[in-house]
Amino acid sequence: MVLIVLATLGVAYAAVVALVFFAQRALVFPAPTGAQRPSPASQLVDLPETVLLVRAPPSPGGRWVLHFHGNGEQLASTEWFAVQWAERGVGFVAVEYPGYGLAKDKGPASEETIVRAAEAARRYVRDVLGVSDERLVLSGQSLGSGPAVRLASEGVGAKVVLFTPYTSLPDVGARVLPFVPVRWLMRDRFDSAARAALVRQPVLVVHGTDDEVVPFELGEALSKALPSARLLRIEGGHHNDVSDRGVVWAELEVFVTK
Repeated sequence: MVLIVLATLGVAYAAVVALVFFAQRALVFPAPTGAQRPSPASQLVDLPETVLLVRAPPSPGGRWVLHFHGNGEQLASTEWFAVQWAERGVGFVAVEYPGYGLAKDKGPASEETIVRAAEAARRYVRDVLGVSDERLVLSGQSLGSGPAVRLASEGVGAKVVLFTPYTSLPDVGARVLPFVPVRWLMRDRFDSAARAALVRQPVLVVHGTDDEVVPFELGEALSKALPSARLLRIEGGHHNDVSDRGVVWAELEVFVTK
């Protein structure tokens, strides 16, 4: 009887592991249902790899933020960032991920396709908009911290802002599913910790202490691995309520514009 029970448990566990492996991209990249269009105040740029939301700065020659949104979001979700930055004289470009929103037909989402989208966005900002690295700030929220760190490690941009970042996707997965060997199973890794030493730009890390999705400890660990990072610790902050706080924007304005 004991052997039968153990065998049944073993089969059930193997089934769970198989489900996690084969369904992992649906779990890692839960694109929102439907595509929302931003307001006419924002320009949409359709590239082969991605779709960009562009809002030029009020004055020519200003700084620009290149932003990578979080999971469960899409371009329209980032438009409030564009408004906030415009009020501070900063231009804004947001990158849509393949398989998400207005880039649904450019999927599927994966680390590889998101990196290609990020690189295409960087080329557009540099070659079409004429924005030099000295005027460019990289910004990444949650999932988006991965491509932001990837570009920064390649020398792109003068500064970096990371909201609720992680050390790597497997580190997050291991905390969500501690009973599954996710470090062996995950194909999309965005190992920011492994690239951290290559990021020489000043970095501002913003993370809430009560983050229920990406534990604060992961953001703190990444901030320590980055050579020139400062951690803005938001006491009691959760995963989705830190980027719109007044105290955060006071810090952002000084960090980005000064």
